[in-house]
Amino acid sequence: MRAAVLGRPVAHSLSPVLHRAAYAALGLGDWTYDALDIGAADLPVLLAGLGDEWRGFSVTMPCKQAAVDAADLVEPLPRLLHAANTLVRTEAGWRAENTDVTGVGMALQLAGVSDVGTAVILGAGGTAAATAVALSSLGAEHVEIAVREPARAADVVRVLDVLEVPTTVTRLSGTTLDAPLVVSTVPVGAQPDLLDLPWRAGHTVLDVLYAPWPTPLAQRVGDVGGTVVGGLDVLFWQATVQVELMTGRPAPIEAMRRALDAAVGAR
Repeated sequence: MRAAVLGRPVAHSLSPVLHRAAYAALGLGDWTYDALDIGAADLPVLLAGLGDEWRGFSVTMPCKQAAVDAADLVEPLPRLLHAANTLVRTEAGWRAENTDVTGVGMALQLAGVSDVGTAVILGAGGTAAATAVALSSLGAEHVEIAVREPARAADVVRVLDVLEVPTTVTRLSGTTLDAPLVVSTVPVGAQPDLLDLPWRAGHTVLDVLYAPWPTPLAQRVGDVGGTVVGGLDVLFWQATVQVELMTGRPAPIEAMRRALDAAVGAR
C-alpha cells in the first residue's frame, strides 16, 4: 500500500516521518509513504492515473482547494471550508477530509487555551478557514481576520457566518491586535509584514508554521515576552487523524511523537 504528502514545496515536510513511524508501530510493513512535489493544477491528473495500491494523501499548500474540487466525495467539513488536507481512497473514489481543524484545536488546548473569547486570524487561506472552525469550537465570541487585501477574506468570513461567530475584517497594516489570542497562517516569506504590528507580552500566538523554526514572527513575539506556540503540534495531531483515516487503525501516538521529536532534534 502507498501514501504520500502532496504540495509545493514539500521537501521540508515532516509528514513522512510521522506516517512511516505509524506504519512501523502498527506492523504495516507493506505500506510506504513518500513526498510528491506537485502543484494544484497537477492534482486531478495525478489522481486519475493512480493504481489501487494508493490509499491516501496528506495535502498541503497549494493543493488544498484543488483537493476538494478533484475529490469524488467531499465530507461536510472540507465542503464548508472548500479546503481539504486529506484524500482517502474508498470504493466510490477519493474522499476529501480535513484534519487541520483537529490539529489547530489540539495545539491551542495543549497551550492552555480552552476557552476563546476574542481572537485574530492573520491570513485568509485554507488553514485560516480551518482555524476559524477550531476557534468556534472553543467558544470564540468574535474573530478579527487581518489580511493585506480584505477581499481575500471572503471564504473565512463565509465560514464564520455559517458558524454564527461575529467577524471583523481589517487590513493587516491597520490591525491593533486587541485580542489576547492570535493565530498566524501567513507563509514565512510574508512574515516581515507582521513584525511591526503591536505585539505585546499578553499575546498568545499560534504560528502554524514549523519549518524553519523559529520563524521571524515567533522570534518577534518571544522578544516582547509573548507566548509562542509552534506548528509542530498542529502537524502532529492532524497527522494522527490522517493515519486512522488511511489505515483504519488507531494511531500509535507515542511512537509518532518519539519519531517527530527525534527528527526535530536532528535538524
